[in-house]
Amino acid sequence: MTPVIAFGEALVDMLSNRLGDDAAQGPETFTPYAGGAPANVAVACARLGVPSRFLGMLGSDYFGDFLAAELAHHGVDVSGVVRTDAARTALAFVSRDAQGERTFDFYRPPAADLLYRLEHLPTGVFGEPAIFHLCSNSLTDAGIAETTLALADMASKAGCLVSVDANLRHNLWPTGYAEIGLVTRLLDSAQLLKLSREELDYLRADHPADAWLAERLAAGVRLVIITDGPYDVEVRTVGSTLSVTPPMVVPVDTTAGGDAFIGGLLAMIAKAGLDQGWYQDAAQLERFVSVACHCGAHAVTRPGAYAALPTHEDLVSLGL
Repeated sequence: MTPVIAFGEALVDMLSNRLGDDAAQGPETFTPYAGGAPANVAVACARLGVPSRFLGMLGSDYFGDFLAAELAHHGVDVSGVVRTDAARTALAFVSRDAQGERTFDFYRPPAADLLYRLEHLPTGVFGEPAIFHLCSNSLTDAGIAETTLALADMASKAGCLVSVDANLRHNLWPTGYAEIGLVTRLLDSAQLLKLSREELDYLRADHPADAWLAERLAAGVRLVIITDGPYDVEVRTVGSTLSVTPPMVVPVDTTAGGDAFIGGLLAMIAKAGLDQGWYQDAAQLERFVSVACHCGAHAVTRPGAYAALPTHEDLVSLGL
């Protein structure tokens, strides 16, 4: 089985008790949940029975202790987690509308995860084939962006499958908008790319979607996954396109839906094992994406991130 290594931010999601802005629900309170997109993916894989490791930096504070303990509790290898007194652990206050769709108010920067550098990398971390997963939230500051791009390059040269989830959070960027050129540079370092329809529309700007996606595939991306909330997932490789319909559910909190999806997909690939044709078997790929859809659907019916992610037993109960 291929291990999964996730790099980037782990943060605390302070989840509002309210759905929508109806004051009749009483005073608004916030409950801390362990989160952060790459950390969510590491947990998703671990809960599905795949060896999983998280690389990143946490503050030497209460929330850093909380996150490290939660990652370990869910079976993630935290030997690559670094602690620092130079910055605090990041927080995200999460509000939800009546349909469970969320908005984020980030307390970052400054934050500990932005201080991770190549010298913090454990020795031999890419010594064996692995899936290396990351996202664009580690591009928002010059120092961490340089580290992120270097790690993606190192992993690729070491024979790892590099997975990138665009996961755009515009309010993390100094200008209020993700830098398209920098994000695209990270996307083109991947063999597996996942983005939402909304992210595709932002990143392609005035380029036709088909032409923009063809450019990514020409750059070396082998598999592009385009999610669209409850609508069909589009799957593209060079010369082929297929659609997978996700199950219909009533969402409660969509915070971890995308991370559960990509975590489920990576777990399926990891269990199958990496080979030269991991993305070329259409029937297998369709099955993997279907399982990923069920993982995402499971997560959005529960509050929080780590605790909402499905386990291997949850998938077995669904006949998957």
